[in-house]
Amino acid sequence: MKGIVTEYNDICLFCGKPTEAQHHLIYGKGLRALAEKDGLKIPCCNDCHNIGDVLERIHDNPMAEKLSKMMGQLAWEKRAVVNGMTEEEAREAFRIRYNKSWL
Repeated sequence: MKGIVTEYNDICLFCGKPTEAQHHLIYGKGLRALAEKDGLKIPCCNDCHNIGDVLERIHDNPMAEKLSKMMGQLAWEKRAVVNGMTEEEAREAFRIRYNKSWL
């Protein structure tokens, strides 16, 4: 599934270089497949994803990883609200689906 965070899937969300990878915003304990199904991923170059300096990439950077999960949750909730849920319903539905809230 195409990502739901941005319509620009051919350029890195962070630096604008061509996309080389898709970063799943929510992962671990079987959640990556669910995130893939829900479109919770962003386009990025390999440097911004997992090869560049640790302070300039998502992986192995605790702050960037937490912020990416928050971004994924916000995108999921926004889509749920557009489809008719209240904000409160969307937050609870996300919590049930992913067993956690990052917001």
